[in-house]
Amino acid sequence: MANVANQLNDQLMKAAKIVEEQIDTEMNRLENLDEDDLEVIRRKRMEELKKAQKDKIEKLSVGHGKYEEVADEKEFFEATKKSQNVVCLFYLPSNFRCKIVDKHFEKLAQRHIETRFIKVNAEKVQFLVTRLNIRVIPTIAIVKDQQTVDYIRGFDDLGGTDEFKTEVLENRLARSGALSIDKKIAPIQQKKKIIRSGDEYQNEEDW
Repeated sequence: MANVANQLNDQLMKAAKIVEEQIDTEMNRLENLDEDDLEVIRRKRMEELKKAQKDKIEKLSVGHGKYEEVADEKEFFEATKKSQNVVCLFYLPSNFRCKIVDKHFEKLAQRHIETRFIKVNAEKVQFLVTRLNIRVIPTIAIVKDQQTVDYIRGFDDLGGTDEFKTEVLENRLARSGALSIDKKIAPIQQKKKIIRSGDEYQNEEDW
């Protein structure tokens, strides 16, 4: 047992030494950069910042950063054409669970500028309801590049409770590739359905 512990300790010490050497090498490289090298790094960083700022402004101009309702199929398709990542709640005014999703989407829309968050009254978009086979309310559709890639139907994927945290929904959306978060999350593989240019209603509500 003592030998195993000693071997493990030796391995950890070797790993720590390798990391330390790598850090020392990188620090020496940075310390030895001349003015031309530093100027190249500075310019590259400035270009990255400018590009990121421009991208953010463009996204805000088409509705990112806030949670909005679209009135009909035409506005839905316009939203999916203008934004690479769209998360849409299909709701009914009488369904209280849709209001729970509203609360979380308000937070996530501000937190994730890279994604457009919208909702649509399922009664007003019968073509979409049929085309996307919406049978449970609430249903969240994840759309990437004008194709539906995943659905969250009801709250089963969110712990099966009305009291789920915003982070639970955030992680579920990240697994679908709808938004980005810092930690690694394995993506969900789904068959895509093209939705370019409405059945009956399931509280969780069947349609």
